[in-house]
Amino acid sequence: MNTQTISKFKNILLAERDRLLENSKASIKNDLNISPDDLPDEADLAASEINQSLTFELRNRERVMIAKINTALKRIHDGSFGECEACEETIEKRRLEARPFSTFCVSCQEMHEHKEKVYA
Repeated sequence: MNTQTISKFKNILLAERDRLLENSKASIKNDLNISPDDLPDEADLAASEINQSLTFELRNRERVMIAKINTALKRIHDGSFGECEACEETIEKRRLEARPFSTFCVSCQEMHEHKEKVYA
């Protein structure tokens, strides 16, 4: 992969990481603040707890994605970006455009997902 393409993917990854971090900051500021005065009865409290639970799940997914992005940036730095971790073949450019933090080629990803289903 040439340096221009790698630079393009690096910029995409950095922009996505920044977007996720900004979403997290906004969520902490807006979604997780609960005033005891806003919860006059048990139904409101339950709805608030459900909302918080969903917010925590979304933040967890974003945390995992940020970790994957950081791993991809590390792979760019060490020169292994775009290389499948399993078979060491080049990951298709279209796959990287769809998921720039991919670590497996399509066929290895399918095998990995199949194993997860079988052993889950």
